[in-house]
Amino acid sequence: MISRRAALAGLVLSALALGAAAVNVGPARPAPTAASPSTLPAPAAAASAPLSPPGQRIYERSRQRLLQVRTLLKTQDSQSSVGSGFLVDPSGLLVTNYHVVSQFAMQPQRHRLVYATVDGQQGALQLLAFDVVHDLALLRPVDPAPLAGRGAVPLRPADEPLQRGARVYALGNPLDVGFAVSEGSYNGPVERSFLTTLFFGGSISSGMSGGPALDDDGRLVGVNVATRRDGEQVSFLVPAEPVRALIERGRAAAPVTAPAWAEVTRQLTAHQEALTRAFLAQPWRNAGHPRYVIPVPQERFMRCWGRSSPQALRSLQFEHSACSMDSRVFVTGALQTGHLSVRHEAYDGSRIGALRFADRYAGSFANEPMGGKEAQRTAPRCVERTIERDGLPLRAVACLRAYTRLEGLHDLSVLVATLDGERVGAQGRLDAWGVTAENARRLTAHYLDGYAWTTPPAASR
Repeated sequence: MISRRAALAGLVLSALALGAAAVNVGPARPAPTAASPSTLPAPAAAASAPLSPPGQRIYERSRQRLLQVRTLLKTQDSQSSVGSGFLVDPSGLLVTNYHVVSQFAMQPQRHRLVYATVDGQQGALQLLAFDVVHDLALLRPVDPAPLAGRGAVPLRPADEPLQRGARVYALGNPLDVGFAVSEGSYNGPVERSFLTTLFFGGSISSGMSGGPALDDDGRLVGVNVATRRDGEQVSFLVPAEPVRALIERGRAAAPVTAPAWAEVTRQLTAHQEALTRAFLAQPWRNAGHPRYVIPVPQERFMRCWGRSSPQALRSLQFEHSACSMDSRVFVTGALQTGHLSVRHEAYDGSRIGALRFADRYAGSFANEPMGGKEAQRTAPRCVERTIERDGLPLRAVACLRAYTRLEGLHDLSVLVATLDGERVGAQGRLDAWGVTAENARRLTAHYLDGYAWTTPPAASR
């Protein structure tokens, strides 16, 4: 049985050979009535609620170090995205989010970067380095003179942890309407997150991406990056430590002048290796099914949700579980990757009969979407086998889609269905976005190994 299961896992590599071809606060995209690049809205030092005296003090102390970062079409002054940034070095180095400058990073021949300050200074920017996984970018002005003498936002030392409930002040230029500060509370790291992300209990709007979130002493706690639109004042910050590492790595770097796909690929490859290693190191949880052992991931960096059909419904009964990572790695507006999900459905057809159950059960498996060919990915190439896991017959399908610009990375989907029951069954799916061929093989084998009988075959019949 083990050799047949391993054979299916090995077919992932064959599918790859056939298939290979050649959720954040986004940057504000202004409405037609927005101010032109040459005219900033009047500076504002308030968010939706009145500022406290400490908030006013933080804003006044930091306002000269705030910038708006714009991506413009190279041949005209039309802006395609607007975000925020802040000075981190007296020489003029500044930090923003990677997603604010991603259009330039991928198409520098078509775009250019500019900044604008609270007091109306403007100038061209160069992209020095970025951290696509943590959504950070380091830039410097072409002419440092207009930014001279403004100082820099100091980073809060790593050995001075902030207490939960401490006040934090997020600064930026929301929706391209003016510089502002939003007060909120620090709530510690986000639970069940693969990458360390800070939970900010305050409002962050589009256009504030890349702005600083400061403590009472004006030191950097984190960088504004995302918000939950289905909640109230649930926002997120990139912590200061990746900022510190990016500054040291990129301070002396040459400006980016060519499309950055190769560097993005390098960073994503390192990310997927760490993510796969961490995922494989965790034992599966059991779904609690009376007949089957169904693999369910730990909730260390995933969240799982379940639902079931109403008991009164005289039709196919089911229980559904879906586990997924909250975070995605932003590459471009059309491409996010670097995450995992696992889900399953357990079916009971005792109320509808064997023939209707077989039809509904097969139809559910056949309806699983695998995607088609698109600009960012090739069409999926799939292999299907009937295998056994300690006597449990399984129908298994493994599919791969290659990225057209991220060489060596792929999306993996593995579908599994039990085949032993006339009126009962379980189906599951593992998806991995942005993994290498070798890690696709390892994940496939790991997922198939998670299926078994709850009781020995002799006792289950």
